[in-house]
Amino acid sequence: MSRPALASLAAAALACASAWAGSPRAQAAAPPPHAQAAAPEIADAALTPVAPPRTPLPPESASAAETSFSFIAYGDTRCDCRMPDGDPAGLPETEPAHREVVDAMLAKIGALASTRYPARFVVQSGDATYRGADAPRWPVFRAIVERLTIGANLPFFFVPGNHDAPEGPPGDRSREVGLHNTLTVLSKLLPAEGSPRRLSGYGTFAFGYGNLFVVGFDSNVAEDPTQLAWVRGQLEGLDRGRYRHVVALFHHPAYSSGRYSGVATGATLPNGQTASAAPSPQMLAVRALYMPLFRAHHVRLVLTGHDHLFDHWVERYVDDSGPHRLDQIVSGGGGAPTYLYTGEPDLASYAAAAGPAARLRIEHAARPSAALADNPHHFLVVRVDGDRLSVEVVGVRPYAPYNGRTSLDLER
Repeated sequence: MSRPALASLAAAALACASAWAGSPRAQAAAPPPHAQAAAPEIADAALTPVAPPRTPLPPESASAAETSFSFIAYGDTRCDCRMPDGDPAGLPETEPAHREVVDAMLAKIGALASTRYPARFVVQSGDATYRGADAPRWPVFRAIVERLTIGANLPFFFVPGNHDAPEGPPGDRSREVGLHNTLTVLSKLLPAEGSPRRLSGYGTFAFGYGNLFVVGFDSNVAEDPTQLAWVRGQLEGLDRGRYRHVVALFHHPAYSSGRYSGVATGATLPNGQTASAAPSPQMLAVRALYMPLFRAHHVRLVLTGHDHLFDHWVERYVDDSGPHRLDQIVSGGGGAPTYLYTGEPDLASYAAAAGPAARLRIEHAARPSAALADNPHHFLVVRVDGDRLSVEVVGVRPYAPYNGRTSLDLER
Protein backbone atom coordinates (compact mmCIF):
# COMPACT_ATOMS: atom_id res chain seq x y z
CA MET A 1 0.00 0.00 0.00
CA SER A 2 1.36 3.45 -0.89
CA ARG A 3 2.42 5.96 1.77
CA PRO A 4 -0.45 8.32 0.86
CA ALA A 5 -2.93 5.46 1.21
CA LEU A 6 -1.46 4.46 4.56
CA ALA A 7 -1.61 8.05 5.72
CA SER A 8 -5.23 8.29 4.62
CA LEU A 9 -6.07 5.06 6.48
CA ALA A 10 -4.34 6.26 9.64
CA ALA A 11 -6.14 9.58 9.47
CA ALA A 12 -9.52 7.90 9.03
CA ALA A 13 -8.94 5.54 11.94
CA LEU A 14 -7.67 8.40 14.10
CA ALA A 15 -10.72 10.46 13.24
CA CYS A 16 -13.05 7.63 14.21
CA ALA A 17 -11.15 6.99 17.43
CA SER A 18 -11.00 10.71 18.20
CA ALA A 19 -14.73 11.01 17.64
CA TRP A 20 -15.29 8.21 20.12
CA ALA A 21 -12.85 9.74 22.61
CA GLY A 22 -14.72 13.03 22.46
CA SER A 23 -18.11 11.47 23.01
CA PRO A 24 -19.88 11.85 26.35
CA ARG A 25 -19.55 8.14 26.99
CA ALA A 26 -15.78 8.14 26.50
CA GLN A 27 -15.25 11.35 28.47
CA ALA A 28 -17.25 9.94 31.35
CA ALA A 29 -15.21 6.76 31.19
CA ALA A 30 -11.78 8.36 31.54
CA PRO A 31 -9.92 7.64 33.62
CA PRO A 32 -9.84 4.64 33.63
CA PRO A 33 -10.90 3.46 30.13
CA HIS A 34 -14.18 1.57 30.31
CA ALA A 35 -12.48 -1.35 28.57
CA GLN A 36 -10.17 -1.98 31.49
CA ALA A 37 -10.80 -4.56 34.15
CA ALA A 38 -11.93 -2.88 37.33
CA ALA A 39 -11.14 -4.48 40.65
CA PRO A 40 -14.56 -5.17 42.18
CA GLU A 41 -14.35 -6.85 45.52
CA ILE A 42 -14.82 -10.47 44.55
CA ALA A 43 -13.46 -13.32 46.62
CA ASP A 44 -14.88 -16.51 45.18
CA ALA A 45 -13.23 -19.89 44.92
CA ALA A 46 -15.12 -20.34 41.65
CA LEU A 47 -12.65 -17.92 40.07
CA THR A 48 -9.68 -20.26 40.43
CA PRO A 49 -7.52 -19.73 37.34
CA VAL A 50 -7.33 -22.40 34.65
CA ALA A 51 -4.17 -24.41 35.25
CA PRO A 52 -1.52 -23.77 32.59
CA PRO A 53 0.18 -26.53 30.62
CA ARG A 54 3.31 -28.15 32.01
CA THR A 55 5.17 -26.93 28.93
CA PRO A 56 4.33 -23.30 28.11
CA LEU A 57 4.75 -21.79 24.68
CA PRO A 58 8.49 -21.11 24.30
CA PRO A 59 9.89 -17.58 24.08
CA GLU A 60 9.44 -16.18 20.59
CA SER A 61 13.17 -16.34 19.88
CA ALA A 62 13.28 -20.06 20.71
CA SER A 63 10.71 -21.07 18.09
CA ALA A 64 11.96 -18.98 15.16
CA ALA A 65 12.90 -22.02 13.07
CA GLU A 66 9.46 -23.66 13.32
CA THR A 67 7.59 -23.54 10.01
CA SER A 68 5.52 -26.75 10.05
CA PHE A 69 2.85 -27.13 12.74
CA SER A 70 -0.85 -26.66 13.38
CA PHE A 71 -3.09 -25.05 15.95
CA ILE A 72 -6.70 -25.50 17.06
CA ALA A 73 -9.32 -22.72 16.91
CA TYR A 74 -12.91 -22.60 18.13
CA GLY A 75 -15.39 -20.34 19.93
CA ASP A 76 -18.73 -19.91 21.71
CA THR A 77 -18.77 -22.67 24.28
CA ARG A 78 -21.45 -21.28 26.61
CA CYS A 79 -24.63 -23.09 27.53
CA ASP A 80 -28.12 -22.31 26.24
CA CYS A 81 -29.27 -21.11 29.64
CA ARG A 82 -32.19 -18.87 28.74
CA MET A 83 -35.03 -18.99 31.27
CA PRO A 84 -38.54 -19.52 29.83
CA ASP A 85 -39.74 -16.47 31.76
CA GLY A 86 -36.88 -14.32 30.46
CA ASP A 87 -35.09 -14.07 33.81
CA PRO A 88 -31.61 -12.71 32.89
CA ALA A 89 -29.99 -14.82 35.60
CA GLY A 90 -30.48 -17.87 33.40
CA LEU A 91 -30.28 -21.55 34.24
CA PRO A 92 -27.13 -23.04 35.83
CA GLU A 93 -24.13 -23.40 33.52
CA THR A 94 -23.81 -26.78 31.82
CA GLU A 95 -21.68 -27.32 28.74
CA PRO A 96 -22.21 -30.89 27.50
CA ALA A 97 -21.76 -29.87 23.86
CA HIS A 98 -18.48 -28.15 24.73
CA ARG A 99 -17.30 -31.41 26.31
CA GLU A 100 -18.23 -33.27 23.13
CA VAL A 101 -16.25 -30.80 21.02
CA VAL A 102 -13.21 -31.21 23.27
CA ASP A 103 -13.56 -35.01 23.05
CA ALA A 104 -13.21 -34.71 19.27
CA MET A 105 -10.45 -32.15 19.66
CA LEU A 106 -8.36 -34.42 21.88
CA ALA A 107 -8.69 -37.25 19.38
CA LYS A 108 -7.51 -34.95 16.59
CA ILE A 109 -4.63 -33.60 18.68
CA GLY A 110 -3.52 -37.18 19.30
CA ALA A 111 -3.69 -38.00 15.59
CA LEU A 112 -1.66 -34.90 14.68
CA ALA A 113 1.09 -35.67 17.18
CA SER A 114 2.82 -38.16 14.89
CA THR A 115 2.63 -35.97 11.77
CA ARG A 116 4.68 -33.06 10.46
CA TYR A 117 1.99 -30.73 11.80
CA PRO A 118 1.56 -31.39 15.55
CA ALA A 119 -0.85 -29.07 17.37
CA ARG A 120 1.10 -26.44 19.32
CA PHE A 121 -1.64 -24.34 20.95
CA VAL A 122 -5.40 -23.65 21.11
CA VAL A 123 -7.20 -20.32 20.60
CA GLN A 124 -10.80 -19.58 21.64
CA SER A 125 -12.72 -16.57 20.29
CA GLY A 126 -14.92 -15.88 23.32
CA ASP A 127 -18.22 -16.60 25.10
CA ALA A 128 -16.91 -19.06 27.65
CA THR A 129 -20.07 -18.96 29.77
CA TYR A 130 -23.61 -17.64 29.63
CA ARG A 131 -22.84 -14.73 31.97
CA GLY A 132 -19.23 -13.99 32.81
CA ALA A 133 -20.22 -11.81 35.76
CA ASP A 134 -21.61 -14.91 37.53
CA ALA A 135 -18.61 -16.48 39.26
CA PRO A 136 -20.28 -19.90 39.82
CA ARG A 137 -20.45 -20.46 36.05
CA TRP A 138 -16.69 -20.49 35.49
CA PRO A 139 -15.71 -23.85 37.07
CA VAL A 140 -17.62 -25.71 34.33
CA PHE A 141 -15.58 -23.98 31.63
CA ARG A 142 -12.35 -24.33 33.60
CA ALA A 143 -12.70 -28.11 34.03
CA ILE A 144 -13.25 -28.63 30.31
CA VAL A 145 -10.39 -26.38 29.22
CA GLU A 146 -8.00 -28.09 31.64
CA ARG A 147 -8.46 -31.24 29.59
CA LEU A 148 -6.53 -29.29 26.95
CA THR A 149 -4.03 -27.44 29.13
CA ILE A 150 -3.30 -30.26 31.60
CA GLY A 151 -4.48 -33.30 29.67
CA ALA A 152 -3.03 -32.42 26.27
CA ASN A 153 -0.31 -30.07 27.62
CA LEU A 154 -1.26 -27.30 25.19
CA PRO A 155 -1.16 -23.53 25.72
CA PHE A 156 -4.63 -21.95 25.52
CA PHE A 157 -5.42 -18.35 24.53
CA PHE A 158 -8.80 -16.66 24.92
CA VAL A 159 -10.41 -13.31 24.01
CA PRO A 160 -13.58 -12.01 25.73
CA GLY A 161 -16.96 -12.44 24.07
CA ASN A 162 -20.13 -10.46 24.69
CA HIS A 163 -21.38 -13.02 27.23
CA ASP A 164 -18.09 -12.85 29.15
CA ALA A 165 -17.64 -9.07 29.44
CA PRO A 166 -20.31 -7.20 27.48
CA GLU A 167 -19.88 -3.59 26.52
CA GLY A 168 -21.64 -1.26 28.90
CA PRO A 169 -21.63 2.38 29.97
CA PRO A 170 -18.98 3.62 32.42
CA GLY A 171 -19.38 1.89 35.75
CA ASP A 172 -21.56 -0.85 34.32
CA ARG A 173 -21.38 -3.66 36.87
CA SER A 174 -21.86 -6.50 34.40
CA ARG A 175 -18.98 -5.24 32.26
CA GLU A 176 -16.60 -4.60 35.14
CA VAL A 177 -17.28 -7.84 36.97
CA GLY A 178 -17.42 -9.90 33.79
CA LEU A 179 -14.04 -8.64 32.60
CA HIS A 180 -12.54 -9.07 36.05
CA ASN A 181 -13.79 -12.67 36.23
CA THR A 182 -12.61 -13.45 32.71
CA LEU A 183 -9.11 -12.11 33.25
CA THR A 184 -8.86 -13.82 36.63
CA VAL A 185 -9.81 -17.25 35.29
CA LEU A 186 -7.47 -16.85 32.28
CA SER A 187 -4.67 -15.15 34.22
CA LYS A 188 -2.22 -18.07 34.01
CA LEU A 189 -2.75 -18.59 30.28
CA LEU A 190 -2.35 -15.13 28.73
CA PRO A 191 0.86 -13.07 28.43
CA ALA A 192 1.59 -11.40 31.75
CA GLU A 193 0.32 -7.93 32.60
CA GLY A 194 3.07 -5.41 31.92
CA SER A 195 4.77 -7.52 29.23
CA PRO A 196 5.30 -6.13 25.70
CA ARG A 197 2.74 -8.58 24.31
CA ARG A 198 -0.08 -7.58 26.69
CA LEU A 199 -2.24 -4.46 26.92
CA SER A 200 -2.56 -4.04 30.69
CA GLY A 201 -6.10 -4.08 32.04
CA TYR A 202 -7.57 -5.48 28.83
CA GLY A 203 -8.18 -8.95 27.44
CA THR A 204 -5.84 -7.93 24.60
CA PHE A 205 -2.55 -9.68 23.84
CA ALA A 206 -0.25 -11.06 21.17
CA PHE A 207 2.23 -13.91 20.79
CA GLY A 208 4.44 -15.44 18.17
CA TYR A 209 5.29 -19.04 17.42
CA GLY A 210 7.47 -20.08 14.51
CA ASN A 211 6.60 -18.04 11.43
CA LEU A 212 3.10 -17.18 12.73
CA PHE A 213 2.00 -14.22 14.86
CA VAL A 214 -1.35 -13.95 16.66
CA VAL A 215 -2.93 -10.75 17.96
CA GLY A 216 -6.08 -11.08 20.08
CA PHE A 217 -8.29 -8.22 21.25
CA ASP A 218 -11.58 -7.47 22.98
CA SER A 219 -14.09 -6.64 20.24
CA ASN A 220 -16.73 -5.78 22.84
CA VAL A 221 -14.95 -2.42 22.96
CA ALA A 222 -13.82 -2.30 19.34
CA GLU A 223 -14.10 1.50 19.30
CA ASP A 224 -11.71 1.92 22.22
CA PRO A 225 -8.81 4.09 20.97
CA THR A 226 -6.23 2.75 23.44
CA GLN A 227 -6.80 -0.81 22.29
CA LEU A 228 -6.80 0.16 18.61
CA ALA A 229 -3.50 2.01 19.00
CA TRP A 230 -1.96 -0.98 20.76
CA VAL A 231 -3.01 -3.42 18.05
CA ARG A 232 -1.72 -1.04 15.40
CA GLY A 233 1.60 -0.80 17.24
CA GLN A 234 1.95 -4.57 17.37
CA LEU A 235 1.43 -4.80 13.62
CA GLU A 236 3.67 -1.87 12.75
CA GLY A 237 6.55 -3.22 14.84
CA LEU A 238 6.36 -6.77 13.52
CA ASP A 239 9.28 -8.49 11.82
CA ARG A 240 7.54 -9.68 8.67
CA GLY A 241 10.68 -11.37 7.47
CA ARG A 242 10.11 -13.88 10.24
CA TYR A 243 6.34 -13.70 10.74
CA ARG A 244 5.02 -14.71 7.33
CA HIS A 245 1.50 -15.31 8.69
CA VAL A 246 -0.41 -12.89 10.91
CA VAL A 247 -3.67 -14.05 12.54
CA ALA A 248 -6.20 -11.79 14.29
CA LEU A 249 -8.41 -13.34 16.98
CA PHE A 250 -11.52 -11.65 18.37
CA HIS A 251 -15.21 -12.32 19.01
CA HIS A 252 -17.39 -10.22 16.68
CA PRO A 253 -16.95 -10.85 12.94
CA ALA A 254 -16.91 -7.94 10.52
CA TYR A 255 -19.84 -9.61 8.76
CA SER A 256 -21.56 -12.97 8.50
CA SER A 257 -24.46 -14.73 6.78
CA GLY A 258 -25.85 -16.21 9.98
CA ARG A 259 -27.96 -14.61 12.67
CA TYR A 260 -26.19 -11.25 12.33
CA SER A 261 -26.36 -10.91 8.55
CA GLY A 262 -28.89 -8.09 8.73
CA VAL A 263 -31.27 -10.08 6.53
CA ALA A 264 -34.68 -10.33 8.20
CA THR A 265 -36.30 -13.76 7.97
CA GLY A 266 -39.05 -13.77 10.61
CA ALA A 267 -37.94 -17.23 11.71
CA THR A 268 -37.26 -18.22 15.30
CA LEU A 269 -34.74 -20.58 16.87
CA PRO A 270 -35.74 -23.50 19.11
CA ASN A 271 -34.95 -21.46 22.24
CA GLY A 272 -37.33 -18.69 21.14
CA GLN A 273 -34.71 -16.23 19.91
CA THR A 274 -35.15 -14.59 16.53
CA ALA A 275 -33.13 -16.32 13.82
CA SER A 276 -31.96 -13.01 12.33
CA ALA A 277 -30.71 -9.72 13.74
CA ALA A 278 -28.93 -6.59 12.61
CA PRO A 279 -25.13 -6.46 12.75
CA SER A 280 -24.08 -5.22 16.17
CA PRO A 281 -22.28 -1.90 16.72
CA GLN A 282 -19.18 -3.93 17.52
CA MET A 283 -19.31 -5.65 14.13
CA LEU A 284 -19.64 -2.29 12.39
CA ALA A 285 -16.70 -0.91 14.38
CA VAL A 286 -14.57 -3.90 13.33
CA ARG A 287 -15.47 -3.16 9.71
CA ALA A 288 -14.58 0.52 9.98
CA LEU A 289 -11.48 0.39 12.17
CA TYR A 290 -9.84 -3.02 12.09
CA MET A 291 -10.42 -4.53 8.66
CA PRO A 292 -8.70 -1.62 6.83
CA LEU A 293 -5.84 -1.89 9.33
CA PHE A 294 -5.56 -5.62 8.67
CA ARG A 295 -5.42 -5.09 4.92
CA ALA A 296 -2.79 -2.38 5.32
CA HIS A 297 -0.58 -4.82 7.24
CA HIS A 298 -1.41 -7.91 5.19
CA VAL A 299 -3.02 -9.86 8.01
CA ARG A 300 -3.54 -13.33 6.62
CA LEU A 301 -6.39 -14.80 8.67
CA VAL A 302 -9.15 -13.47 10.94
CA LEU A 303 -10.71 -15.92 13.42
CA THR A 304 -13.98 -14.94 15.11
CA GLY A 305 -17.15 -16.40 16.62
CA HIS A 306 -20.39 -14.76 17.87
CA ASP A 307 -22.48 -16.40 15.13
CA HIS A 308 -22.92 -20.00 16.25
CA LEU A 309 -22.02 -21.72 13.01
CA PHE A 310 -19.25 -21.97 10.41
CA ASP A 311 -18.92 -19.21 7.80
CA HIS A 312 -15.84 -18.57 5.63
CA TRP A 313 -15.21 -15.36 3.67
CA VAL A 314 -12.29 -14.22 1.51
CA GLU A 315 -11.28 -10.62 0.80
CA ARG A 316 -9.04 -10.13 -2.23
CA TYR A 317 -7.38 -6.75 -2.71
CA VAL A 318 -4.32 -5.10 -4.22
CA ASP A 319 -1.82 -2.51 -3.05
CA ASP A 320 1.62 -1.35 -4.13
CA SER A 321 3.13 -4.73 -3.23
CA GLY A 322 0.69 -6.69 -5.38
CA PRO A 323 -2.43 -8.85 -4.85
CA HIS A 324 -3.34 -10.12 -1.38
CA ARG A 325 -5.82 -12.38 0.31
CA LEU A 326 -7.44 -12.04 3.75
CA ASP A 327 -9.60 -14.90 5.05
CA GLN A 328 -12.26 -14.28 7.72
CA ILE A 329 -13.57 -17.43 9.36
CA VAL A 330 -16.52 -17.40 11.74
CA SER A 331 -16.27 -20.48 13.95
CA GLY A 332 -18.83 -20.23 16.75
CA GLY A 333 -19.57 -23.95 16.99
CA GLY A 334 -17.92 -24.75 20.32
CA GLY A 335 -21.12 -25.80 22.08
CA ALA A 336 -23.46 -22.79 22.19
CA PRO A 337 -26.97 -23.09 20.69
CA THR A 338 -26.70 -23.37 16.92
CA TYR A 339 -27.73 -20.58 14.54
CA LEU A 340 -28.48 -20.85 10.81
CA TYR A 341 -27.94 -19.17 7.47
CA THR A 342 -30.23 -16.19 6.92
CA GLY A 343 -28.85 -14.55 3.77
CA GLU A 344 -26.02 -12.61 2.22
CA PRO A 345 -25.11 -9.38 4.05
CA ASP A 346 -25.09 -6.11 2.08
CA LEU A 347 -21.39 -5.30 1.81
CA ALA A 348 -21.48 -2.86 -1.09
CA SER A 349 -20.70 0.24 0.96
CA TYR A 350 -18.04 -1.63 2.95
CA ALA A 351 -16.25 -2.69 -0.24
CA ALA A 352 -16.57 0.79 -1.74
CA ALA A 353 -15.01 2.35 1.37
CA ALA A 354 -11.76 0.55 0.60
CA GLY A 355 -11.37 2.81 -2.44
CA PRO A 356 -11.10 1.97 -6.13
CA ALA A 357 -7.36 1.39 -6.01
CA ALA A 358 -7.77 -1.56 -3.60
CA ARG A 359 -10.14 -3.36 -5.98
CA LEU A 360 -11.60 -5.13 -2.96
CA ARG A 361 -13.53 -8.25 -3.88
CA ILE A 362 -15.37 -10.33 -1.28
CA GLU A 363 -15.98 -14.03 -1.88
CA HIS A 364 -18.03 -16.49 0.15
CA ALA A 365 -15.86 -19.58 0.42
CA ALA A 366 -18.26 -21.65 2.55
CA ARG A 367 -21.80 -20.87 3.68
CA PRO A 368 -23.60 -22.24 6.72
CA SER A 369 -26.81 -24.18 6.24
CA ALA A 370 -30.36 -22.87 6.61
CA ALA A 371 -31.11 -26.08 8.53
CA LEU A 372 -29.96 -26.26 12.14
CA ALA A 373 -29.17 -29.95 11.88
CA ASP A 374 -26.65 -29.25 9.13
CA ASN A 375 -24.61 -26.80 11.24
CA PRO A 376 -22.92 -29.13 13.72
CA HIS A 377 -20.69 -28.10 16.59
CA HIS A 378 -17.12 -28.08 15.39
CA PHE A 379 -13.57 -26.75 15.67
CA LEU A 380 -10.82 -25.81 13.22
CA VAL A 381 -7.35 -27.15 12.60
CA VAL A 382 -5.20 -24.45 11.01
CA ARG A 383 -2.10 -25.93 9.39
CA VAL A 384 1.07 -23.94 8.80
CA ASP A 385 3.36 -25.32 6.10
CA GLY A 386 6.07 -22.79 5.34
CA ASP A 387 4.46 -19.96 3.39
CA ARG A 388 1.18 -21.82 3.05
CA LEU A 389 -1.88 -22.03 5.30
CA SER A 390 -4.78 -24.44 5.17
CA VAL A 391 -7.82 -25.00 7.35
CA GLU A 392 -9.69 -28.18 8.23
CA VAL A 393 -13.17 -28.14 9.80
CA VAL A 394 -13.78 -30.99 12.23
CA GLY A 395 -17.38 -31.57 13.27
CA VAL A 396 -18.67 -33.67 16.13
CA ARG A 397 -20.46 -35.54 13.37
CA PRO A 398 -19.57 -35.71 9.65
CA TYR A 399 -19.31 -32.18 8.25
CA ALA A 400 -17.84 -31.11 4.91
CA PRO A 401 -18.65 -27.41 4.34
CA TYR A 402 -16.35 -26.89 1.36
CA ASN A 403 -18.55 -28.43 -1.33
CA GLY A 404 -18.22 -31.89 0.15
CA ARG A 405 -14.68 -31.41 1.47
CA THR A 406 -13.53 -30.76 5.04
CA SER A 407 -10.45 -28.67 4.26
CA LEU A 408 -9.30 -25.79 2.09
CA ASP A 409 -5.89 -24.43 1.13
CA LEU A 410 -5.79 -20.69 1.66
CA GLU A 411 -4.08 -19.89 -1.61
CA ARG A 412 -2.73 -16.41 -1.97
